[in-house]
Amino acid sequence: QVQLVESGGGLVQPGGSLRLSCAGSGFSFSSYSMSWYRQAPGKERELVAALSSTGGYTNYADSVKGRFTISRDNAKNTVYLQMNSLKPDDTAVYYCKARNSVDHVYWGQGTQVTVSS
Repeated sequence: QVQLVESGGGLVQPGGSLRLSCAGSGFSFSSYSMSWYRQAPGKERELVAALSSTGGYTNYADSVKGRFTISRDNAKNTVYLQMNSLKPDDTAVYYCKARNSVDHVYWGQGTQVTVSS
């Protein structure tokens, strides 16, 4: 059974940091590119950061460049999103996504991030 389980969300003050984790199981994690998306209330889901299967390619939304870092540990079947200098506009449900070369796609259930004083 394929699973992607996010963790690490919560409430943080503006300027603070959080690290999200997404643990995969039931599929060949190292063969999949991994991404983080987010969806704020009333808005469409948007790409935050993406990382290739080998970790050699990354892509970030302009709004998070220089603040967020995506990384992966294939030995632990886990992808991370380090989020620094958080802003209220970063408030959203954050989802991880796995995709392989033949477009098999899996999504996690999401984790809430709230940035507020």
